Amino acid sequence: MERIYFDNAATTSLDPQVLEAMMPYLTTHFGNPSSIYSYGREGRLAIENARKTTAKILNAHPAEIFFTSGGTESSNTAITAAVRDLGCKHIISSKIEHHATLHTVEYFYHTDQVALSYVKLLPDGHVDMEDLEKLLAESGEKCLVTLMHANNEIGNMLDIKAVGELCKLYNAIFHSDTVQTVGHFPFDLRNTPVHFITGAGHKFHGPKGVGLLYINENVKIKPFINGGSQERNMRAGTENLYGIVGFAKALQIATENYEQESEYIKSLKVYMMEQLKKNIKGVAFNGDVLGQSLYAVLSVSFPKTEKSEMILFNLDINNICASGGSACTSGADAGSHVIQAINNNPNQVTVRFSFAKHNTKEEIDIVVEKLKEMI
Repeated sequence: MERIYFDNAATTSLDPQVLEAMMPYLTTHFGNPSSIYSYGREGRLAIENARKTTAKILNAHPAEIFFTSGGTESSNTAITAAVRDLGCKHIISSKIEHHATLHTVEYFYHTDQVALSYVKLLPDGHVDMEDLEKLLAESGEKCLVTLMHANNEIGNMLDIKAVGELCKLYNAIFHSDTVQTVGHFPFDLRNTPVHFITGAGHKFHGPKGVGLLYINENVKIKPFINGGSQERNMRAGTENLYGIVGFAKALQIATENYEQESEYIKSLKVYMMEQLKKNIKGVAFNGDVLGQSLYAVLSVSFPKTEKSEMILFNLDINNICASGGSACTSGADAGSHVIQAINNNPNQVTVRFSFAKHNTKEEIDIVVEKLKEMI
């Protein structure tokens, strides 16, 4: 049986056109971008063109775009800089952030460098905006607000403009983990009140190991990684030349095809919801499924039975890739901190299905059939 890949929120396949754009830099154009000979200058030019392309798509200035190794490094850099360079003594975050953010803010809290507050979540998983304003208003210290644009497990989307305006009002620094949305939604950073956003090439059919950190031009920070003068003295180390070229190409393709692809992927999500409701008794969905939510992510809770507890293993045996997300799963995996925070129901087993442009309704039919047998 062909493999069915429904875990696109974890990573995506590399688009053949992206590989094609990268190939010259993996073969003939291998010069070090910091060297002065023409070989190196070709590499430097490729990076600066990628930066311009990326900036144009996000409506930012090229000087605000920094290439990193991925979303994790980008978030670490932003959060560290906010505390170390921008005087933030109080971090406001949420319990459902990606671990790249959660573990970083916990580190600063446990080493007594900041106070830490978690904003309340509404039952549907959205951030309680009233509570956010209350936390900002009551804080005597300068705040860093770090809230993700879209949750990778349940798909809920934040009103990034509204949060940014609140931060402006209370003179707070705003970092948003936008790893699930860059390459999936249009951005207009010139008109979005945010200091830092992040991206990762492998979430939109680009290569792994390359990411983006947007630093608003009004923000002055020191590098997180010290050494050479790469990335305008902001990130030392020889650049991931072919990765950066691939990142920009993937972002370009994603942007050109955004309208029809997002419509198509959303139709898959809705179709799977309908088929599951029709075929499986007691199925439920997490988050604001058809509201402010990622069109590519469907978080499903199945009633817990002897059979359904093994659901991920059984899907895997049947060549179906999806990811877990239960509040308590067996074995070494402690379960999902996101599901625990919003739907701590021990009688449910949660699975996340996430879709991309290559997926089909036929695949969904096969998966629903298998799920019926398993439950």
